[in-house]
Parts: sequence; structure tokens; C-alpha cells
Amino acid sequence: MSLQDIADTFDMLGDWEERYRYLLDLGKQLEPFPEPEKTDDSIVRGCMSQVWMDHRVENGRLHFRGDSDAHIVRGLIALLFALVQDRRPQEILDTDIRKAFADLGLENHISMNRRNGFYAMSERIRAAAQAAAAG
Repeated sequence: MSLQDIADTFDMLGDWEERYRYLLDLGKQLEPFPEPEKTDDSIVRGCMSQVWMDHRVENGRLHFRGDSDAHIVRGLIALLFALVQDRRPQEILDTDIRKAFADLGLENHISMNRRNGFYAMSERIRAAAQAAAAG
């Protein structure tokens, strides 16, 4: 699912309660993240909820997996992955994740703690893209 698909659905839903339900549904579609792989290396620091994230590079593109113990955060992970999943490192580095977050209106409708967690996840992704770009 692309960010544009999510934005179009957000526009169609209108009501924020419905948008939150949609985020919850997006989170349910995340690729499984097995319990044994939820380690200190995969935990994302800076999130109030427990968040795990990892990635691998396939054919020069980054593929991410993530999970959280909070349903709304799982939805935010899915939203983030819509921006970066299976893209080349430079494409990820060129993506303005904060702008996309704000354009969806989430800046004003997600708590400060969730927003900070979202930014911590996006920094983790950015670091992975920088490392992959550096080789």
C-alpha cells in the first residue's frame, strides 16, 4: 500500500475516529515479527511502547519488519513502511517522512509521546538507509 492510498483513504474517511480504526487495520497487516527476534538489537529506543524493527537488504533495496505491543503504534509502523518499504537507500534518504506525517494531519492528532516514537522509528529507518548507502 502506498502513502497516496493511505492519504486517499484518510480523506474519504474524514472523521478521526474512523482514521484511527483504519490505522489499527493497517497495523494488523504487518509482516509477522517472530517473538525470538524481539531482542535488544531490534528494539527501538525513544518509544513509550515496546517497538521492534529490523531490516534486510535485497537487490539493493531495504525491506523492513516491525512490531509493537500497542495497536495504534503498529498502525504507525505500517504507515511508515508505506513510505520506505523495498526502496533503495537514497530514495529513503530523500523521503521527507516528517512532512508526510504532517500532511496526513497526524501531527495534530497523535499524542506527543506517539509522535516522538514515530520520529524515533523514522530515525532508525534513516540510519539503516545511510548504512546501506555507505555499503
